Amino acid sequence: MHNYKVRIYYEDTDAGGVVYHSNYLRYAERARTEMLRDMGYIHSELLKERGIGFVVRHIEVDYQKPAVLDDLLTVLSQITRVGGASFDVLQTIKKGDQTICEVKLVLVCMNVNNFTATRVPKEIKTLFEKQNVGETVNV
Repeated sequence: MHNYKVRIYYEDTDAGGVVYHSNYLRYAERARTEMLRDMGYIHSELLKERGIGFVVRHIEVDYQKPAVLDDLLTVLSQITRVGGASFDVLQTIKKGDQTICEVKLVLVCMNVNNFTATRVPKEIKTLFEKQNVGETVNV
């Protein structure tokens, strides 16, 4: 499981001082980007060198508790399934032991030149499968 920390700033909140709902998707996106980076792959290099990117095909968000200004959250990311051209990620956003939000995604490996699905490169798929086993990476 990958861990990514995020502090809640004033800009993240609405008029009531509560994190605006769409910002949880930003935190999840950042955590996935850092998870990939910690595995040795950088989005910009994948785009430039291989012509691939990972795009959201499906997303479910379950908001459970509010987060507020100055909270320190942890985004736990785990790859739960790896297919030929897609994979599933479960991201749990926590404040301490409390679950704030849960995000479930299906991501597709996309050829950015013609916008068609393409197989996840073998070495990345192998890393995803290892991560799925439950190894922890901290940021």
